[in-house]
Amino acid sequence: MANDAAIRLNDYRAELPYEAIDLLGSIRGWSNIQVAIEEDKVWIKGFTEEQVNAPEIKQLPGLVVYVFRDGLLFLRNALVPSQRMRTALLWSPVEKALQLSWPDFNHNYFGIHEKVTARLIRKEEEQPAFALCAKMKTIKNTIVNTPAFKLAPLKWTVVGENALVIGTPLLAFPGQSYWQKDGHLLPSGWDFEFNNVSILLQQKYNPDQSRWLLWERNGSYIALPKAMFRELSLSSFRLTENIY
Repeated sequence: MANDAAIRLNDYRAELPYEAIDLLGSIRGWSNIQVAIEEDKVWIKGFTEEQVNAPEIKQLPGLVVYVFRDGLLFLRNALVPSQRMRTALLWSPVEKALQLSWPDFNHNYFGIHEKVTARLIRKEEEQPAFALCAKMKTIKNTIVNTPAFKLAPLKWTVVGENALVIGTPLLAFPGQSYWQKDGHLLPSGWDFEFNNVSILLQQKYNPDQSRWLLWERNGSYIALPKAMFRELSLSSFRLTENIY
């Protein structure tokens, strides 16, 4: 990606919950990006038009993108500002903010004694669904027409262009369902090839159980901080829909 050569049509600022700071490892190579930490949030600036719409940015859970004008922050396409931007922030390159300590591992192999391949296989016995991933636009009508008391037990966050809903009982959304095992979210009908791998992976990469590890059938996963999930409601859905 030609980071520095692209023309900036807008001055973008992004707000990210501090719990998700590790996920900025996906953009640590973007030399034009700067980061500032403010209590429980992380501010990001320096985006080009191409970068602010890149998958690496859209998949960050809880991220809110603003346009910065005259010291004020506007949601994109909004006429009224959402808040005033703080001026006394200490900005630093994203790579420096992450302290060059991004862990050296990939999504398929883990340094547990001898390396173990995290391989998912089909299982005959299906478990009750605990999570469901669906396109935002496909679940809008369901959310609008569902009573609040049925939404209340559920939590959700945004993963790319999808809504990830967790809890029971789930609503009848069209999408990919997942079941819960030791803090992993596994596709329905799939499980780890070896039973003992599940707990070993949690002990190694999620010891404080602060994240959900969302797995795909090919053995890749996304680590989602549990703090990113909020109660599912019509108001929270509409607010997020306007942002995306």
